Formats: sequence, structure tokens, C-alpha cells
Amino acid sequence: MPLHNRKPPRVSEGVTFEEFAMARLPSLLRYAVVLTGDRDLAQDVVQEVLARAQVRWRRISESDVPEAYVRRMVLNEYLSWRRSWQFRNVHAVGERLIDLDDARGGSRDHADGVVEADALWSRLSTLGRKQRAVLVLRYYEQMEDEAIADVLGCAPATVRSHASRALKTLRLSSERQERIHAEEKS
Repeated sequence: MPLHNRKPPRVSEGVTFEEFAMARLPSLLRYAVVLTGDRDLAQDVVQEVLARAQVRWRRISESDVPEAYVRRMVLNEYLSWRRSWQFRNVHAVGERLIDLDDARGGSRDHADGVVEADALWSRLSTLGRKQRAVLVLRYYEQMEDEAIADVLGCAPATVRSHASRALKTLRLSSERQERIHAEEKS
């Protein structure tokens, strides 16, 4: 079972912030990388969130699932990020996507996988933050539309609308790239 599909373990009372951060940091970073498409920005987002979570740890640790609370903080930080990161180049994290594919039993040429992952990241970088967040929550976090709506503070119909528009944008971008590739071959 892929790591991102597992339910986060329930944190028992008495777990310190340091223990939580050490145990969940890799998972939080992977989540932030998928959201942002940029390892450096993901690290900045997670660092900012963990700094705020440490101050609020007593209250966070009393929640039913502290990791879900912190993941929501990561999502909110990503959605409200003040830097003009959308103008930055989104760096491919192809190896990570290839690792996920290999974990699912894929056996493809590594170079093809990196090229496809790079193309995917390029297309994802054209989406708005909410559209991208909806796709990450739906397909990476495996959340239902109602849960996504709760996290984003909107109606489930808005989630479906964001997803529909994002997928349409990705399809159009993919078709455009295929046409360009076909023209280059001829």
C-alpha cells in the first residue's frame, strides 16, 4: 500500500512536538512537494508550518488526528503563500514520481518516466493554486469531494468545478504538446 494511502497513526497523549516532527517530517515534505512542485518551496512551507505548530502543539496534540491538522496547515500555507512563486520555474521531481510508479509495480524505462514526470510538472504548474490543491487532495491524498470541500472551506460543487477545469486544462495542454511533438517529427 503506498505511503500516502495509509491512515495517519493516531498520536497518543504525551507525544512531544519533537517526536511528532521527527516521525512525520518525511510525509509532510512529500505532501508539500506534490502541492508546490518545488522541493525548496516545499521545505519553506513545511518549515513555516512546523514553527507555528510547535507554538500551538498543546492544542494540536489534543485533536483527534494531529497529522491531519498539520497537513491542513501545510495546505493553507501553500494556498496563501505570499511569494510570487508562480513565476518561478517548477522543478521536476521525476525521481520521486518514478519511485511512486515503481512502488505500484511499474516497470518502464527510467528516461521515459523522467520525461513524462517533467511534462506533468510543467502542466501542473499552469494550474491555479486551488485547482492544483484540489487535484493533489483528490488523487494524491485520496480524499472525497466532501472532505476536500471541508478542508478548503467551500462547497463540494466548487471542488468538482475546480477539478473539472484543472483536468480540462491538463488535457488541452497534453494535446497541445502531442501536436507539437508530432510536428517536430514530420
